[in-house]
Amino acid sequence: MTSKTTDIWRFSVAPMMDWTDRHCRVFHRIMTRRSKLYTEMLTTGAILHGDRQRLLGFDASEHPVALQLGGSSPADLAQAARIGEDFGYDEINLNIGCPSDRVKDGRFGACLMAEPALVADCVAAMKQAVKIPVTVKCRIGIDHQDPELALDTLARGVVAAGTDALIVHARKAWLNGLSPKENRYIPPLDYGRVYRLKAALPEVPIIINGGIASIAEARQHLAHVDGVMLGRAAYQEPWRLLAVDAELFGETPPQATMKDAFEAMLPYIERELASGTRLHAITRHFVGAFHAVPGARAFRRHLAENGVRAGAGVDVLRDAVALVREQHAASLAA
Repeated sequence: MTSKTTDIWRFSVAPMMDWTDRHCRVFHRIMTRRSKLYTEMLTTGAILHGDRQRLLGFDASEHPVALQLGGSSPADLAQAARIGEDFGYDEINLNIGCPSDRVKDGRFGACLMAEPALVADCVAAMKQAVKIPVTVKCRIGIDHQDPELALDTLARGVVAAGTDALIVHARKAWLNGLSPKENRYIPPLDYGRVYRLKAALPEVPIIINGGIASIAEARQHLAHVDGVMLGRAAYQEPWRLLAVDAELFGETPPQATMKDAFEAMLPYIERELASGTRLHAITRHFVGAFHAVPGARAFRRHLAENGVRAGAGVDVLRDAVALVREQHAASLAA
């Protein structure tokens, strides 16, 4: 189902607040050349009035990388999108799927599913402001909306406004009655609704998100849609990303093993430490790297106890990886 047009969205790692920062994205990029990476959601207010270099700066190795925006003012979103393009981002993504109270109070995120005409105006303004792709990430509906009608209305509106792709989290968001955490697993997944959207809009790249736990599952979805976005599975078990390039693109992966990936991370970590970054800010993204492998617990403990210390350097990571190597060898010899 892929083509040169849709291939850029064939696989991506979801934007996740407090998780997919620039250090996390470099780590993910080292494991897969082909995945599209996304920033955490940044509000238009933060970009227009905050420290742009701190908020928007990223490493050149991260490409292709998309900037996710939160906001509901077409003018502000257009300005923030232009700033993102000037920083070198490859795509601007509008978040209308986040269900948190803070987001709702700010009139952005999932509550905008109730205002499809405004969302279309936002997309049109951003498309006019930038030359790079503009995409939308949404839910299948909110609260008591009928997902068939709500998603169709939203999708047709943003497509008419010029969106380049639509990323759909295949659950409703309940803004009244469920917490943001509960919204991640209580509303039932409805992958079929996303498949029907793709069938109705065959020319529009449709990417599916929500509850997908493996690259094997991603392959199954790709029989019905143009792309798959992995969230928590990619972050909590990052070793899964080592298989993306081979399994989904038929290409040789940049790293064969997680130990190779950490070796490839060392120059980046050393540069960051030299510029004043604390080791823990980077290694906090590594805790699931050896999930279910002998030595995984020792690896996590070593990073947790030593990575937070002032002056901690790359030897902390080297020693943690060595613990995995030693315990894995011991388990094979037993």
